[in-house]
Amino acid sequence: MKSSEKKGPYFTEEDLKQIRAAVQAVGPLEGYASITDFVEAAARRELRRLQRKYNDGRKWPGVEAGELRPGRRTRAESAAREDR
Repeated sequence: MKSSEKKGPYFTEEDLKQIRAAVQAVGPLEGYASITDFVEAAARRELRRLQRKYNDGRKWPGVEAGELRPGRRTRAESAAREDR
């Protein structure tokens, strides 16, 4: 994948409707001009939280595209996610 190519996260239709509604309702008040702004800010917050919790607040070494396992979650992964 070229660095200029972008891949996006996948959302359920209901979640996507709620994201659109939030951006439309309060995006300008919160500094979100687009869904991308909203999703990127949320991802950065979660990344910082995980870095603080699991890596002493430090960045991890970068991982190139294609190095993660592709595909859907396993049943165990899906069950664990639903517990959150």
